[in-house]
Amino acid sequence: MDILQSMKFEEFDLAPEIIEAISYMGFETASPIQEKAIPAAIKGKDVLAVAQTGTGKTAAFTLPVLHNILQNKITGTSTLIITPTREIALQIDRQIQGFSYFLGINSLAIYGGGDADEWEQQKKALRDGVEVIVATPGKLLSHLGMNYAKTDKIQHLILDEADRMLDMGFLDDIKRIISKIPKKRQTLMFSATMPPKIEGLAKQILNEPEFISIAISKPAESVFQGVYLTYENQKTPLINHLISDQEEYKSILVFTSTKKKVNDIVRGLRNKNYRVEAISSDFEQSKREEIMTEFRANKIRVLVATDVISRGVDIPQIDLVFNYDAPGNAEEYVHRIGRTGRAGAEGVALTLINELDMEKFDAIEKLIEKKVYRAQMPDFIGEGPKWKVKVRRATKGKKPFRK
Repeated sequence: MDILQSMKFEEFDLAPEIIEAISYMGFETASPIQEKAIPAAIKGKDVLAVAQTGTGKTAAFTLPVLHNILQNKITGTSTLIITPTREIALQIDRQIQGFSYFLGINSLAIYGGGDADEWEQQKKALRDGVEVIVATPGKLLSHLGMNYAKTDKIQHLILDEADRMLDMGFLDDIKRIISKIPKKRQTLMFSATMPPKIEGLAKQILNEPEFISIAISKPAESVFQGVYLTYENQKTPLINHLISDQEEYKSILVFTSTKKKVNDIVRGLRNKNYRVEAISSDFEQSKREEIMTEFRANKIRVLVATDVISRGVDIPQIDLVFNYDAPGNAEEYVHRIGRTGRAGAEGVALTLINELDMEKFDAIEKLIEKKVYRAQMPDFIGEGPKWKVKVRRATKGKKPFRK
């Protein structure tokens, strides 16, 4: 084992008040991404880190920034954290508030979907200069366009889940935001993957960065993974068939990659014997929270969702996860199926692959270093497409989901 894995936070050159807050929150030892990123960031270096959600990266970029604000007695808005979704923004903001309990440092999450009161609160924070802003790109740009936001003293820029932001089409927004803050700054960029477009952005905005790479986590062994090769019109009938008489699966999550599909899938899965509901980033925050509460209470059996809930949202006791279509990458696949099989419990994750997604899923299998079991389509639904990518050795000893 790498000796760094047992490092305690006291070993970092962090302010005593921060160490006290960390201890108060119950953290003792640092994760691999924290061990590598915190020392580099404390020294003021730019950082380019490849690390997925769940590796402790929020603390890896917030602790050095809070330390710098405290030690250098920085006032006004000095830190800008850009992240793809409101859920992630809120989670980061909550963690910063925990770390800042003894520091007198304030933060605010800025995201869309709120009411007029929330807009005014965000406007006041930007105008008055709250120390740390955590924002989604679009909403931040709306405020920046009003010319009251104080961004001339930004010293720390953090891009969290950069690859996902680019996948969501935020590249131009990010560049516009960066054009409105000082060129002389520290930039920390975190991404789950390192495709060419991320490398290109990194070259444009980072200055001699420290490169850090943390290997992708593998799916838990307690999760049975299966794949059905299906045509698109076979997917909904297949899910209905697989869950219709499987009463032991009381909590089922169906992921789809696009918001456009969510309502169509829900309509196709409607059943008089149990509730099927949808959730996506188009929903108001209050509505999403209401649905999640009912889902956790098992009042909703099937929840159809976009990736808005695949990362960082704790949903215990999910029995079965469906990927209605292939996730965009291995990291997203691990996050999705990681909603089941929590804390060592058994879970099932089934992915429906059409002929267009086979190459994508083949790449996912290579990255997770596992050949996922190919389940047989039910006779009454008919045959699906044939696997058309390079065939590798099948995993032995796996049983089909349905006998």
